[in-house]
Amino acid sequence: MEALTIGSSMFPTFFLMFCLIYLIGRFIVFRNWSMNQRREASSCFISLFHGTPAVFLATSAILTHPSWGFAFPNTNFDNLVLDYSIAYFTVDLLHYLILIPGDYLFIAHHLATLFVFVTCRYLVLHGAFALLVLLVLAEVTSPWQNVWTLARIRKTESVNAARLDKLLSFPFYSLYTLMRVIAGPLFFFKMSAYYLSGQANDVIPNWVSVSWIVVVGAAIGVSILWISNLWIELYKETIGSSEKKER
Repeated sequence: MEALTIGSSMFPTFFLMFCLIYLIGRFIVFRNWSMNQRREASSCFISLFHGTPAVFLATSAILTHPSWGFAFPNTNFDNLVLDYSIAYFTVDLLHYLILIPGDYLFIAHHLATLFVFVTCRYLVLHGAFALLVLLVLAEVTSPWQNVWTLARIRKTESVNAARLDKLLSFPFYSLYTLMRVIAGPLFFFKMSAYYLSGQANDVIPNWVSVSWIVVVGAAIGVSILWISNLWIELYKETIGSSEKKER
């Protein structure tokens, strides 16, 4: 089995890296923003340094995998990518626990994601392929989402931010829908069918694979609800603008 040992984990290095990035964003990049804006912006800032690199790392790990399968052993590269994401979610979770403890949904999302990644990385040492594919599908929208979020934070104070928010909304919603509402669920159903068949029980305990299914399924459901509300909001804004022009 080609698995990194816990002692050789890259988590501490990545954790310190994301802590540094967070501090740079909070106290340097967004130092002139209001306190409430800095809280959300700092989270977006570290997400920018996680999402796109994670997509490239995960894609490379998948393409260089000796063989693809939902129950195959994790490779060293798989474990490195998992450590990278575990470090990011840990730092962002600490940010929310300390500064925005009332955001229960976001905190629950990070805890659930960490449970899946940590059990794959440190407990069962198998199944990274499925999680890395889901990671790519989820994070490929990250740069769009974070820039869009930053623009939304500032749109009431900046004309350029308002324009950027309007410009990015449709393409971002479309890409998010493609990845999270179509591609993600299709892959999730295939993954679920495999794990529920019991074919992975020899290397991934049933309670672990079922918990992965529950967590990922819930995350997909929340994503669908979130983007649906944004599409409705955009539709209402478009209709409202059209009616104003007709008057």
